[in-house]
Amino acid sequence: MARARGRAIPVVVALLTLQVGAVGAVLAQAGPAVASAPAASPATALRITEGRVGEVGPGGTLFYPAVTSCLTVTVRLADGGLIGAHASLFQVPGEYRSDRILAAVKQRIGARAVRAVEVRGAVGAWHPSYFSRAIESYPEGAQVPVPTEPDPDGLARAVADGLGQPRAEVTVQDLPDGDQTVK
Repeated sequence: MARARGRAIPVVVALLTLQVGAVGAVLAQAGPAVASAPAASPATALRITEGRVGEVGPGGTLFYPAVTSCLTVTVRLADGGLIGAHASLFQVPGEYRSDRILAAVKQRIGARAVRAVEVRGAVGAWHPSYFSRAIESYPEGAQVPVPTEPDPDGLARAVADGLGQPRAEVTVQDLPDGDQTVK
C-alpha cells in the first residue's frame, strides 16, 4: 500500500502541475500582469503599441504607432501627467483585449484627479460594446455587433463608464490611419 502511494504522488503532482499550467494560460489571456502596474517614476516619452497601457509624467509625450483600426485613450491627469491605452479591435497575443483595457487604465489612474479623457482613432470601426465584450470573446457562430455608422457619443459613454469618469470629460475624434503623438 505504501509503495502504491509512493508511485501515485508523483502522478498527482504532475496532473496538478498540468492543471495549474492550463489555468495560468487561461488567466494570461485576460491581460498582461505587468502592463497595468503603476510606474514608480513615469517616463518622459513612451511608445504605446496595441493592447498596452502606459504613463508619462508632467510634460511627457505619448506616441501611439500605426493606429489603423484601433482607438487610443489618453487620460490627462490634473498634475499634467498622461496615461495612455492603445485599444485594438482584436487582441494582440499577450496584451490587453478591448474589454480589459479600460480596467487597466482605471487601475493606473487610482485616486488621482482626471482633467480630461481623449479618445482618438478609427471611430467608425468600433462598436461601443467592444469595451465591455471583445470581438474574440464571442463563441463561433454568435452574432457580433458591427457598427453601421460612427458612434462617437456611444464610444464616449462607454469609455466614461469604463473609467468611472463623467461623460463630459470624454471627447472623441476620428483620426484613423496613422501615428498619434500626444503631449
